[in-house]
Amino acid sequence: MKVYDTFFFDLDGTITDSAPGITNSVVYALKKYGIEEKDYVKLCKFIGPPLTVSFQELYGFSREQSQEAVKYYREYYADKGIFENSVYDGFEEVAGKLKKSGKRLVVATSKPEPFARKIIDYFALTPYFDYVAGMELDGGRGTKTEVIRYALRECGIKDRATVLMVGDREHDVIGAREAGIDCLGVLYGFGTREELEKAGAVYIAESVEDILHPEELRAADQECVDPGLCPYENV
Repeated sequence: MKVYDTFFFDLDGTITDSAPGITNSVVYALKKYGIEEKDYVKLCKFIGPPLTVSFQELYGFSREQSQEAVKYYREYYADKGIFENSVYDGFEEVAGKLKKSGKRLVVATSKPEPFARKIIDYFALTPYFDYVAGMELDGGRGTKTEVIRYALRECGIKDRATVLMVGDREHDVIGAREAGIDCLGVLYGFGTREELEKAGAVYIAESVEDILHPEELRAADQECVDPGLCPYENV
């Protein structure tokens, strides 16, 4: 049975329900281009991936336009949107139990690090985390893979087999895999089981409480390409 000593947590859709703040900020930015977006489902697709990627993929913005749109997004987000969210029920209790059991907790998010730290402080979650890692405001560490690798370096982690990434979108799973760590996908956020399993999540959690015992979970439809590397025993 695999044992994890360190848990990396995504922020949006994993620690906090940040939909209101993010979608309102996107609406604000799009209005600068004469776009009146009312499709909430489409707006929610901005939750998780890097913003520049979403503006390009969902609205066909050029790289330069997407960078400009992010600046407009932050005009609203830095003042109002950053606090238009809430911690998922049960998360603080789970974080406390993990911490009490000797686990190390780290935030690894695609959100700019200064914003992530401000949110963690605002919701009084700072005592549970050893480090908060995120993207740079100027666009540096522009992928989830880069953020995770940065967090590993800053925390001095050598044995990646002891680290578990917890997130709700495919970018968390892909970033974890590329950085050489396992990922647990959560279904209470903004991703789907199909999305997480297709990306290669090792475990799937339906509730916040499930995070406490990843070894008891499995991605139902996941197949191991190499049985010798499969995290499940006797399946």
